[in-house]
Amino acid sequence: MENIRESEIKHSTIRVATLLCVFALVAVAADQNVVVLLWPNGAPGSEGKTALEKVRITPDGEHVITSVYQPSITVYLPSREMATGAAVVIAPGGGHAELWVDHEGYAVAKWLSEHGVAGFVLKYRLAREAGSTYTIEGNSLPDMQRAIRLVRSRAAEWGVDPQRVGVMGFSAGGDIAARAATQFDAGDSAAADPVDRLSSKPAFQALIYPGLPPDLPVSRDEPPAFLLCGADDRAGISEGLPALFIQLKHAGVPAELHVYAGVGHGFGVRSANTGAIAAWPDQFLEWLSTIGFLKRK
Repeated sequence: MENIRESEIKHSTIRVATLLCVFALVAVAADQNVVVLLWPNGAPGSEGKTALEKVRITPDGEHVITSVYQPSITVYLPSREMATGAAVVIAPGGGHAELWVDHEGYAVAKWLSEHGVAGFVLKYRLAREAGSTYTIEGNSLPDMQRAIRLVRSRAAEWGVDPQRVGVMGFSAGGDIAARAATQFDAGDSAAADPVDRLSSKPAFQALIYPGLPPDLPVSRDEPPAFLLCGADDRAGISEGLPALFIQLKHAGVPAELHVYAGVGHGFGVRSANTGAIAAWPDQFLEWLSTIGFLKRK
């Protein structure tokens, strides 16, 4: 009997150890996505700032990032068989004081990559973090602009069409994405850094419950827009986004608007999402297809 029990205990221990190894490998695989600094030699405006990023884990397991001094993108690429050539630079939200990188970043990029669209999660510098010396216009927006140029500069390596690199932003990240869609340039042909020679204009913009700046200019030159929020969000968003849709329409910019009844702020991409809101990424993908950005070349 003792030998049998010892054998059972041994096999049970092996099974548990095997499962732990599997879980560990899955966790390691999740961390294997390449992280690329936007400025390998240091970001302009971050001189002398060498502190490491801080990570806070919420009670439900969310990772929240602060102290971003070296902005970066985390790369999620689709398989070659699935790749459409489309790409999205994703800006998570967090009130410009922190970055909620899971449901508004990594989960979004992972879903997109599994559906043929390359995702690049942006860690941008935070203008409203306590003690911050950064500003939205002077640092956060340039981080997004640099990310767009960087993806274009490595388009061949990453299987991306440089003409189909767009932006997506959630909450405060939507503020930055909206600014990037209205403030862009064709690049500086004389720049010493080849990345800076490329255009910062996104091919499309996806604003998901964005905190829109009050002075956002709207012009016919900005890219097509996908706009989405919950009807129960605060008025600045649930009323501001439909108002932006009308402005874009009057300016002649192609736009699509979704306002979900009974939905508030911060849903992102979560396994807990239910009902119609759980399918919003599919609607975004359908929109990309409608405007011709998912056609394989």
